[in-house]
Amino acid sequence: MAIALGSTAVFFVVVAVAITHAPGWPEVRRQFFDWGEFKATFPEVARAFLLNVKIFCIAEVLILVFALVLAVLRSLPGPVFFPLRALAIVYADLFRGIPTILVIAMLGFGAPALGLSYIPKSVIFWGIVSLVLIYSAYVSEVYRAGIDSIHPSQEAAARSLGLSRGQTLRRVILPQAVRRVIPPLLNDFIGLQKDTALVGTLGAIEAFQQSQIDTNATFNFTAYLSAAVLFVAITIPLARFTDWLVLRDRRRRVAGGTT
Repeated sequence: MAIALGSTAVFFVVVAVAITHAPGWPEVRRQFFDWGEFKATFPEVARAFLLNVKIFCIAEVLILVFALVLAVLRSLPGPVFFPLRALAIVYADLFRGIPTILVIAMLGFGAPALGLSYIPKSVIFWGIVSLVLIYSAYVSEVYRAGIDSIHPSQEAAARSLGLSRGQTLRRVILPQAVRRVIPPLLNDFIGLQKDTALVGTLGAIEAFQQSQIDTNATFNFTAYLSAAVLFVAITIPLARFTDWLVLRDRRRRVAGGTT
């Protein structure tokens, strides 16, 4: 461990020395790491970042519900439910294959252009809809993996006690499946938090868009650092919380196996 820590420290020191002694480092430091510009732009970027947090919170709730519905539809047995299963499969394959920024652009610019009075014109609304459509496809696969991980004996035991298929799914299978997939769900939501910046392509003034405005006004790129700091301040705690959940689940499984 001492050798590993020492070699890691040496590596970062070498990289830092190489960067700071590069011929263009003074100009890079002035353009990207200007402390005065950081203090000037950070409050504006932080206020705009509240929109990112708002989009993230709304989209997360909708994704959790919609993706669970998709996963349940895909797990329904029997030929009578084949159309619903096929629809869920097509949805997941389609929206996992299209880049997020393309969905945001097509809905954000295309839907309001239809000119229909009952269609919202808000770019924030369509940005949230786009993120929900994309991430629901990914999260539904996470839910489905959790459902498939439940041993068939669980369902057989519940049905033998007189529970219907729906009651078994709601009271036995889904509670266990959701607990098992919480860590990968959090990983998806870390990606969702970062992708809220893509809503800025529609003109919404979120953190990244505000940093672009400040950059264009000052011809200095330090505003991007302000936005990066805010995103990191959210994603790193989520990542560590995910690691803690994974470790706790592993210890629980080990303890259950030993008993």
